Amino acid sequence: MFAESLSRIVFLALLIIACSTLARAQEPDPAAQATPLPTPLTAPPPIKAIPKTEKLELDGSSDPKQRVRQTIEFAGGHLSTAEKYTTQSNFEAASHEVGSYQALIENVLTFLATMKRGSNKTRDLYKKMELALRADAPRLTAMRRSTPIEYAVWIKKTEDFAREGRTEALNSFYGDTVVRDPEKPIDKHKPPPKVQQP
Repeated sequence: MFAESLSRIVFLALLIIACSTLARAQEPDPAAQATPLPTPLTAPPPIKAIPKTEKLELDGSSDPKQRVRQTIEFAGGHLSTAEKYTTQSNFEAASHEVGSYQALIENVLTFLATMKRGSNKTRDLYKKMELALRADAPRLTAMRRSTPIEYAVWIKKTEDFAREGRTEALNSFYGDTVVRDPEKPIDKHKPPPKVQQP
């Protein structure tokens, strides 16, 4: 009888310990509630603006070839400055320069879209843009990789924009018409080609 009572007491004690352990496991951890998970914040987007002096110089050029050349030079200068700021860990200033770079590229692509599409001069200008954008792509990628995520998001968007601009420049070389291969005349005196059977 005593052994039976002892085993019941031990069983009840083990049951109480198991229930209290289970109850503690279901309670939320106060340390986990006190520290919420950080949400990644992005920096504000760069302002896409062309500096006033550059805008005046571009608007003052009457020759399209000169305008495209100047735009490429200005954009390259802003990209070089952005690279310099990135190596100095001044990501805010680098972001501002990337915004100016994108504004210049948008401006020149808008300008080129107003020109006659099938002209050789227009194609030459688009080719210059395509070459410049091709050279800028690895520079933007290298900058993005060494930039914190909150700024890298905007550099990635500029990279994508430059890729789309390059595609637009390449598409200018292709027309809307389809050129068909000339049909070969059928020679009635020539026997048909032999088909080998397996």
